[in-house]
Amino acid sequence: MADVKLWAWSYALICVMIFLEAEGYFVDITYVESAIEKGAVCLDGSPPAYHLSPGFGSGVNNWLVDIEGGGWCNNVTTCLARKSTRLGSSKQMVKQLAFSGILSNTLSFNPDFYNWNKVKVRYCDGSSFTGDVERVDPATNIYHRGARVWLAVMEDLLAKGMNKAENALLSGCSAGGLASILHCDSFHALLPMGAKVKCLSDAGYFINAKDITGTEHIAAFYNDVVTIHGSAKSLPSSCTSRLPPAMCFFPQNVAQQIETPLFILNAAYDSWQIKNILAPGVADPHGTWHDCKLDIKQCSSSQLQIMQGFRTEFLNAVAELGNSLSRGMFINSCYAHCQSEMQETWLASDSPMLDKIPIAKAVGNWFYDRSGVQKIDCPYPCDSTCHNRIFEDNSGA
Repeated sequence: MADVKLWAWSYALICVMIFLEAEGYFVDITYVESAIEKGAVCLDGSPPAYHLSPGFGSGVNNWLVDIEGGGWCNNVTTCLARKSTRLGSSKQMVKQLAFSGILSNTLSFNPDFYNWNKVKVRYCDGSSFTGDVERVDPATNIYHRGARVWLAVMEDLLAKGMNKAENALLSGCSAGGLASILHCDSFHALLPMGAKVKCLSDAGYFINAKDITGTEHIAAFYNDVVTIHGSAKSLPSSCTSRLPPAMCFFPQNVAQQIETPLFILNAAYDSWQIKNILAPGVADPHGTWHDCKLDIKQCSSSQLQIMQGFRTEFLNAVAELGNSLSRGMFINSCYAHCQSEMQETWLASDSPMLDKIPIAKAVGNWFYDRSGVQKIDCPYPCDSTCHNRIFEDNSGA
């Protein structure tokens, strides 16, 4: 009986170890306290933060900087609500964060970046690190200082060895993926001459599309974001010199002018964009799209037809990248949002693939110039490798 119990305990321990190895490892938080005196603070005035896993072996001078996502706040009400959460205050952030997917330190799970210095930059400003308003309203005590936060974190990392980088990749998911586009060239400019520097945007290619009622909902939302955060001066001048600042929050208006090599990883039916750009709650007061947004398999034929139209619009926007081999892309036909930070979609036995190539291999091939990567999937539902998101009923729009 004791042997059976010992075997059961050993088996359980092995399962836990395999799970932890696959799901990632935990990395301590670092607060940039020195940033406070520069006014580089989160919405609530707390210091910026990041998690750093040091590189080892051949990766000791290579840096992967990954920017956390989490949407935006666009007015006093939404910024106040955000101020008391981890997305507005480093006081509310967990002290340890699990690293997996592109941040994994295991060769078999992350062959091209496993031994690099890996950083997760925490997101606490609500503007994709573009805001910079000097005045703080004493009635709300909200700080709009995302651009300063970005620079303060970069300076702290440069002082910790990033100034000796030989290879560097700026990546991010969702609002972090947008930040990796908007800050791509400025990131490159901070690093040593001769370093190989590239940028990866995962689910950050938000498009300027009308919603199902024909309203320019997302354009109005982004205009509010840029206005309240004072983002105009932080957005790429190659765009703001010819378009209104809010239009420069859309990658399709910015990406072609970016000089640093850029990789776009995105689902053509990006679940966040379907839920918030194409069919936001305000455009669907009777909840006709409710079930469809939770699970693409519940969409009616007419809804799928509208989503196919969205895909076409998305691909047209991606075409603004141009045909240069420095531009990489992996555009699959999944109902998904963010595919680089979870092991199951980054690199696993059943990961999403295009032309039998998983995301991790495609990004690695592109970064190391092993091959050009510009892959676009056939329309839904043709891709059997997809990990299509199914949302809980309370997940909202």
